[in-house]
Amino acid sequence: MAHNPHAPQGQGPEGSYDPSGSTQMFRAFVDEAPQGRASQPAAPSSGPRVGLIVGVIAAIAVLAAVAWLALG
Repeated sequence: MAHNPHAPQGQGPEGSYDPSGSTQMFRAFVDEAPQGRASQPAAPSSGPRVGLIVGVIAAIAVLAAVAWLALG
């Protein structure tokens, strides 16, 4: 892992020694706010719903056709 000059070296806040500073880097990663998702516009909620409805209707039509062929 790369050396982080901004991470505190030596004893951590809990008193455990972390030579690479990975705990501090992880905490900095978790604590920073997500920036990529906030700038994206919200997707319309009807898009995936329409695809789901069309897929369910198509599946019912296929099952009905198979049942009609099998029983007829």
